[in-house]
Amino acid sequence: MMPPVDLPAWAEVAVALLILAGASLTLIGSVGLVRLETFYERVHAPTLGTTLGIGLLLIASMLFFSIIQARPVVHELLIAVFIVLTTPVSLMLLARAALYRDRREDRPGVPPLPRHQPDADAP
Repeated sequence: MMPPVDLPAWAEVAVALLILAGASLTLIGSVGLVRLETFYERVHAPTLGTTLGIGLLLIASMLFFSIIQARPVVHELLIAVFIVLTTPVSLMLLARAALYRDRREDRPGVPPLPRHQPDADAP
């Protein structure tokens, strides 16, 4: 456990607001995962809400520890880059796999395969 730390008032307010905003967005994304009905809706809400929420929490952590240690702390940037790169990729892979499965099983409400449109400029 860390001893109490004296932060400047502006830093306390900034860190507190970032933590509250990040936690709120993460909570909204998590609630969306539970409340939304279809698989496609369920993968969308947590991806957006949680990615931005975690980003704000990481910024708050970077600000807090940079002020405490009086040097730039950027370890959290690696976490942020990893989350920003992997979350959308995993969303696309999951959604494509579900779409492929739903098309193979002829489920209602699934968009059909796009037809190839010939180019108007082609001879």
